Amino acid sequence: MPCKFCKTNPVINLPNSEINLCKSCFIKYFEKKAIKTIKQYKLIEKNDHVMVACSGGKDSLSLLYVLNKLSLKERKIKVTALLIDEGIKGYRDDSIKDAKKFCKEHKIKLHIASYKKELGKTLDQMKSQNPNKIACSMCGVFRRSLLNKSSRELKATKLATGHNLDDEAQSILMNQLRNNIALSSRMGPRTGTGKDPRFIPRIKPFYFLTEKEVATYAFLKGLISKFNECTYNEDSYRFEIRDLLNNLEQKYPGTKHSLVASFIEILPTLKKSFKGKSIGICKTCGEPTSSNICKVCNLTKEIN
Repeated sequence: MPCKFCKTNPVINLPNSEINLCKSCFIKYFEKKAIKTIKQYKLIEKNDHVMVACSGGKDSLSLLYVLNKLSLKERKIKVTALLIDEGIKGYRDDSIKDAKKFCKEHKIKLHIASYKKELGKTLDQMKSQNPNKIACSMCGVFRRSLLNKSSRELKATKLATGHNLDDEAQSILMNQLRNNIALSSRMGPRTGTGKDPRFIPRIKPFYFLTEKEVATYAFLKGLISKFNECTYNEDSYRFEIRDLLNNLEQKYPGTKHSLVASFIEILPTLKKSFKGKSIGICKTCGEPTSSNICKVCNLTKEIN
């Protein structure tokens, strides 16, 4: 079937539909859908300084491209890239090169924060010294903290991540299986339940775009030439959930969309239930936390 709008040769069939789109029409569709999410959920406002979490992969480079294009068009927001160097040999080195090249070509400021400098060890070293620890679990704690801390120090007002619909479906299911309702309440296109100035609000403009759509956009725009997956991916619980959802999606098309759509319906109730939870200060490092000692300090103590 030809492109739905211009009748030329299609490059993609949109997930869960009979709509085929050509390259030009798909790019317009993709960018329009991202902008619609931004406006509908008020993710970006006038004079915002948006820090884009940039890994150098398809999701983050696509997001950086779309938001930079938006900033050049409206000239009411500032966009900066922030890359976290975990110190993963054979993976992070290549993505740093890709991110530097992209930011140089598009005249975007790029800041790099490393585990080695901030924590004293790379993720490879942490895993080597703690073989029983799951690398993704350690990385998640340190990465989230460093993204927030660096964004705050760089005076960002929003932290944008390239999470897509597939990522969110995985997180929703993981939280349900772990009975982590409190964490679920902090999800959505705009994360967090409070307005604590120490936490930079996180936004997800690609929330309703699938991984297939993001990958297609990245390739069609020439943002990436290959896929690089973290060497620790198969070590994670998320990896198993991803496979489970992909199998369900193949057998029952629309599974991921339905999961996210139903979650969005109950999200306001979840946020209301957990609204106003007090945030204190970590007695060790001074960073915001809901406990006496934050997860970063607890984990640092465990692995040292």
